[in-house]
Amino acid sequence: MNNEMAVIMLALALAVVVASMIAAGAGYLARRDGASYPAALMRAAKTFATTLMVAAAVTAALAALSGR
Repeated sequence: MNNEMAVIMLALALAVVVASMIAAGAGYLARRDGASYPAALMRAAKTFATTLMVAAAVTAALAALSGR
């Protein structure tokens, strides 16, 4: 495994960790707002997916700008 692949894998792991933390915060805030457990879990899942989608879009835009 070369250095470029290692950096890509670390960035992917960081994106998943950040998305998990953001989703946990969204679920906690939903629960504090009075949502039921299933509703809070759904909000957390949507937030997780949205965060990963934004990370993928930013990565694609940066890759397009760099010419790769």
